[in-house]
Amino acid sequence: MNHAGWAALGKLRQSKDQESLKPGTIARAWSFIARYRTRLTLYLIVSALGAVLTVVSPILAGDVVNAIVAESDVSVVINLALLIAAVALLEALLNVISRWQSASLGERTIFDLRTSVFDHVQKMPVAFFTRARTGALVSRLNNDVIGAQTAIARTLPTVVMNIVTLGVTLVVMFTTSWQITLVALLLLPIFLFPARSIGHRIAGQTRERATRNAAMGDQMTERFSAPGATLVKLFGEQRHESQVFSDRADGVRESGVRISVWTSVFMTMLTLVSSLALAAVYGIGGYQAITGGLNAGDVVTMALLLTRLYAPLTGLATARVELMSALVSFERIFEVLDLQPMIKDPANPKTIPTGGVRIQFHDVDFRYPAASEVSLASLEEVAVLDSRESEQVLHDLNFTVEPGQTVALVGSSGAGKSTIANLVTRLYDVTGGAITLNDVDLRDAAAQDIHNRVGMVTQDSHLFHTSIRENLTLGHREVDDERIWQILDHARLAEVVRHMPDGLDTVVGERGYRLSGGERQRLAIARLLIAAPEAVILDEATASLDSTNEAAVQQALDQALEERTALVIAHRLSTVVNADEILVIEDGRIYERGTHDELLAANGRYAELYSTQFRQQPHARGE
Repeated sequence: MNHAGWAALGKLRQSKDQESLKPGTIARAWSFIARYRTRLTLYLIVSALGAVLTVVSPILAGDVVNAIVAESDVSVVINLALLIAAVALLEALLNVISRWQSASLGERTIFDLRTSVFDHVQKMPVAFFTRARTGALVSRLNNDVIGAQTAIARTLPTVVMNIVTLGVTLVVMFTTSWQITLVALLLLPIFLFPARSIGHRIAGQTRERATRNAAMGDQMTERFSAPGATLVKLFGEQRHESQVFSDRADGVRESGVRISVWTSVFMTMLTLVSSLALAAVYGIGGYQAITGGLNAGDVVTMALLLTRLYAPLTGLATARVELMSALVSFERIFEVLDLQPMIKDPANPKTIPTGGVRIQFHDVDFRYPAASEVSLASLEEVAVLDSRESEQVLHDLNFTVEPGQTVALVGSSGAGKSTIANLVTRLYDVTGGAITLNDVDLRDAAAQDIHNRVGMVTQDSHLFHTSIRENLTLGHREVDDERIWQILDHARLAEVVRHMPDGLDTVVGERGYRLSGGERQRLAIARLLIAAPEAVILDEATASLDSTNEAAVQQALDQALEERTALVIAHRLSTVVNADEILVIEDGRIYERGTHDELLAANGRYAELYSTQFRQQPHARGE
């Protein structure tokens, strides 16, 4: 072994990530496989038959040698050779069937595992996604699931076949020459005792490698996105980013070397033991053959059976290493599955009554959850999650938005306006008080019911990398093209879409970056119009539009808001002055409330905002 290899080996010994698997990991991994007991049973039977056949050929080979030494009839040798060929063909067929069964079982199990993780992650609150690294999450669904697949599609068949092969081989070897068999077995401790320690070391290093891979993937996910790449270029950070990526990639490389070194040590030890055992067969077997204790065919049989003995041991030992690595992947997957979402549907949800929506805030307090409540340290690339509670954001809020009313929220940046909007759509749960829709507490209603009744458009409306049609019909896939075009016309976007290469089938690009800011915002508003909820929340919905686009979209919004409950957050005068009530939010509290004229007359905080933010803007229609 070269100097670099020993250096890597020394570093591995000092690795701090050598802890054992969490209790229950093996049982939980097995639970995913055990769902397919019938297929598993068939697979085990086929594997066992194939394993038995592997021992038949050495016995027949010994018979051939004995027939030759005894100068038997040529037909005996030919028949034995044909029988060996038939056994080989049957063994090959059973091997193919076994592999097919294991692959089918493995892929089905991994499908269950992957979909379970994906579905579970979708249930997590927004607070989880604001903290977790995207690359780390993707790594759990890709790298770790593939790692877990190894245990099912490759390691499991190896273990089953090798155990059966080992058992049958030992029986035949003991009946042929117990002396040689005993010597071969006495050499095993030289290999087996260190194997346990090496397996744990490789598992720990595999865990470390997976973490580093996730960090590297997260950097690529962020920096290869359009906004990320733009930011890097604008600030000339290419060299720094390259250095960070190089350091992370070097960590992955280094852990790969360590794993390779330990695996090499592992296999070298096994090869050495196998060679010593083979020397014992020829030495002891040759002596017994000369002295009459064994015949020549038995010596050949024992030599061939020795490969059947140590090959399964090699497979089982290697399987242990692979299994430990795969169980690390299972452990990382279960870590995500064990993270319970803070926001859940109740067991028996109440139905929100129809006939308009009344939004009421009852003594609402709110603070954002601590990292330890919603995230995992491994998903944030930190050693320990911050368990400190955040400062309270909202304090004792009480207000009502009656059906058909429009209430506007104004105030300084960071005052809590967007937090209020997020609470109404139950992206977060209140930490004190209650929010009700038609007298039903949001925590007592199903999420789907809330989203069907309340729609929202944010300032930075996200679009998926798919067609315009797919982006417009989120949650309402049954909408026909005629209705889509009608809505696009209302949103003053129909002509823009008609001039696109594929019309409604035009792909908008990642996050909609093939569209202008105004076009993206109008598309998001059109999406809200298609959903047609009874209550709408507009969080700076026209902030990205110039005055011309804003005037066009405002007409569509007026139609959308007609006879609907509306909660509007805006810095623009045109979206505020006609509100039925204006709430001035500062430091998470309602400082003032009233109509535009009433608040101006009061000459308080709203008058100050009007003077500094709104006065130079065009007045609303009719003013």
